[in-house]
Amino acid sequence: MRARIDTRFADSRAADLSLAYGLRPLPALGTHRVVLPGLTLDLRVLGASHQVVLGDWTETVACLPDRPGALPARDETVVGDYVVRFSARCDRLPADTFASRVAAIVAACESDEHALVGEFPGSPLAVTALSARAHGTGAAWQTWHAYPQAGELVWTSTVVSPR
Repeated sequence: MRARIDTRFADSRAADLSLAYGLRPLPALGTHRVVLPGLTLDLRVLGASHQVVLGDWTETVACLPDRPGALPARDETVVGDYVVRFSARCDRLPADTFASRVAAIVAACESDEHALVGEFPGSPLAVTALSARAHGTGAAWQTWHAYPQAGELVWTSTVVSPR
């Protein structure tokens, strides 16, 4: 699913992102409900960030005012009934490579019924994309946060499994 966001892209950067579990659902600029075997996820674009809601549990990757930036490269934790494995990477790319990678991500997500792409006016390369799938009896998702002004592409991957 592709959502054209009516909010102007805010100049942010990968270093401002942080990871939080269990926050209340935040106001979303775009949402997409994904129904997987035994699970329902809400994929949410929060500007240059995202939130995934699974039941009453959330994962939020965002510029949060009360948390310093710096996503962990890896994180494994038990949250309620789930084991959560998170990983993140930031690639700094030359302009032509950045544009082709973002175009490929958007194209792949457009053909995926379990994906959401948020595009911001004024910068076609400013996107936040999420794609979910079943993973055993749990779920997995990947996200991409594109910051064209810095040539930064942040990728995250999360696997949530029942304990």
